[in-house]
Amino acid sequence: MTSQKKATVVSSSVAAVLTLLKLIIGFASGSVAVLASAVDSILDMFVSIFNYFAISKSEKPADKNFNYGRGKIEALASVIEGTIITLSGFFLLYQAIKKAIVGETSQYLDISIYVMIISLIITISLVTYLNFVAKKTNSMVIKADALHYKTDVFSNLAVLISLLLVTFTGYEIIDVFVGGGIAIYIIYSAYELIHEGILVLLDRAVDEEVVSKIEEIIKENNKVNTYHLLKTREAANQTFVEVHLVFDCLITLMDAHRASDSIENKIKKLDTSRDWIINIHMDPYDDFKINDLHH
Repeated sequence: MTSQKKATVVSSSVAAVLTLLKLIIGFASGSVAVLASAVDSILDMFVSIFNYFAISKSEKPADKNFNYGRGKIEALASVIEGTIITLSGFFLLYQAIKKAIVGETSQYLDISIYVMIISLIITISLVTYLNFVAKKTNSMVIKADALHYKTDVFSNLAVLISLLLVTFTGYEIIDVFVGGGIAIYIIYSAYELIHEGILVLLDRAVDEEVVSKIEEIIKENNKVNTYHLLKTREAANQTFVEVHLVFDCLITLMDAHRASDSIENKIKKLDTSRDWIINIHMDPYDDFKINDLHH
């Protein structure tokens, strides 16, 4: 098992343990903030499992059934996870509003505080480990996972402060506000997952900055007269590029092929961490209008 996979297994296992602890204490104590933190840990677990899944699938090459690979599974999973997390966030908001209206009081605050302190220590340790693996492997997935858990450090700290304030002041409204705030943050995070997943499923083009760099590479080659029908899309760690290059009609096939290879190699160097799938169509004249009518 690679270091990246081990890191995702560790992070998902830690998130599962923290989820179980927080759910038990959250329901027993009636603290909305602790419940919100539990749901946030569920989000962490989903993301870590998803990262393991993404890394595993990215290692599988395209085959006769999946000619373009399985990159879109990542986007589909993201949409499903985001939907589930959104429902969880609305449930937390309901719990917070219900507590504010009914006036429920939190129980087992001492145990809840201890659980959040333990969670904070474990999360900080996990972030340290993930940063170590990310630095060692230069994995973008693990770097993102480490960044995600860094935000949880602040979330756990906010819940801990909330519990301490409720303990010393007796104002339950603090728990309602903190729990509701985390619920809104969870819904926002889920929206980002769903939004990005849908855009990938719809074959959104890559960033304009990357497209501009690809165009510059093509224009720099003196063998190419012009180009058209430049298309790009992304799926998981793969970037797909299609383009029609127009050469002089008297150029040899060998020279046109060499020019195309040169352009392809330069495009791949834009980001060596990604798997580039480049399809170049060589035209002896500019047939853009003809092609445009058929697209």
